[in-house]
Amino acid sequence: MTKPKLSFWQIWNLSFGFLGVQIGYSLQNSNTSSIFESLGADVSHLSYFWLAAPLAGMIVQPIVGLFSDGPWTRWGRRIPYILGGSLISALALVLMPNCPKLLAFAPLAMGAFILLFMDLSFNVTMQPFRALVADMLDDSQKTQGYVVQTFLINLGAVVGAILPLVMTCLGVSDEAAPGHVSPHIAYSYYAGGAILLLTVLVTSFKTREYPPGEFPRYNNLSEEDAKPVSFVGLMRNVPGVMVRLGVTQFFSWAALFLWTYLKPAITGVVTDHATGEVLSAGATQTWVGVLNGTYPIPACIAALFLGRVAARYGNKPVYAACLLAGALGLAGLCLLHDQYALMLPMVGIGIAWAGILAMPYAILSRAVEPRRMGVYMGIFNFTITVPQIVIGLTGGAIVKYCFASDAADMLALAGVFMLLAAVSVFLVKEHKAQ
Repeated sequence: MTKPKLSFWQIWNLSFGFLGVQIGYSLQNSNTSSIFESLGADVSHLSYFWLAAPLAGMIVQPIVGLFSDGPWTRWGRRIPYILGGSLISALALVLMPNCPKLLAFAPLAMGAFILLFMDLSFNVTMQPFRALVADMLDDSQKTQGYVVQTFLINLGAVVGAILPLVMTCLGVSDEAAPGHVSPHIAYSYYAGGAILLLTVLVTSFKTREYPPGEFPRYNNLSEEDAKPVSFVGLMRNVPGVMVRLGVTQFFSWAALFLWTYLKPAITGVVTDHATGEVLSAGATQTWVGVLNGTYPIPACIAALFLGRVAARYGNKPVYAACLLAGALGLAGLCLLHDQYALMLPMVGIGIAWAGILAMPYAILSRAVEPRRMGVYMGIFNFTITVPQIVIGLTGGAIVKYCFASDAADMLALAGVFMLLAAVSVFLVKEHKAQ
């Protein structure tokens, strides 16, 4: 028995809450390093603070996936976690700009605690979205489902990245007293939290998950088959496709984690297009937000075509081409210095980002048993978190001892990793779950 075909807007609503989550995540990615630097963190220590995200993902996502594969509630299996996580995420976004007020004698410690708190809640919210798309869509619509999700993620990234610029245009000051967060960043976090809640509510009230009686029939399972098994047993039977995708994921996400060095890499280097003068630290931070809001635009555009191109040429060649575009984009960041010229590499990085968000999940969702979709999507998150932890633990030493604290070289290293990811795609062998 096949699943019902969903309309475009039903597929849209499945992932609409991810738009708000990504706005919050984009705010975090664009501004956390700057916030921590203002609170006294050294540039060589920034990677240690960013370990909070992968550690949270490694712990939380498999647990949420395992439990959300289990009993149905009156609100479904995935929706309760999405809704509960969003409430905590919104609170964390409100708290982050106020960490100097919450713990005046140790604001950096408070910031690190809130960052961990934020990452835990983001992961609780995000994880079920991946499984929800696979749950609700037939194989013929899964690629479309992940492409729509990719589009919304990138739209959220654009909105989150430019929110500080919007606040500045609305007259909110971008100047901060020593040891404090500037008002335009603070108000961006408040707005991001509100949008996150609103979008998640749309998904929560517009999506009706298949109930216990229907789900097994749509996936040719018995009621007994649909019950979860032990985590240890699941780890022993990880699909081979997931292992091979893990190699590609390691290199691509290691490259993406090095993106945290963007701000220090271009500070003192990026020049004003009109005058040719080096931008100030404050202007550079604002421009980092603009760049972070630029690459999701080509990612959105690429997402519109990924499904059709992959249907014609195959998932693997398209995935590899996306990652190669990212490697070229990272190389361009190391060679260009004009503020507007730096937007050109964002095209390649955006194409890579679209591929990374859509193609691995499109491949994996066909190879994983429907009854284990949530937990395996959570376990697959290891392939995202492990490379980030590795780079987080070694990044400070690499930039200090190998590159003489020149953060620009970290972007060059990211380009090498992305190139290796593109090559490793051809190790993947696609197949459908039995």
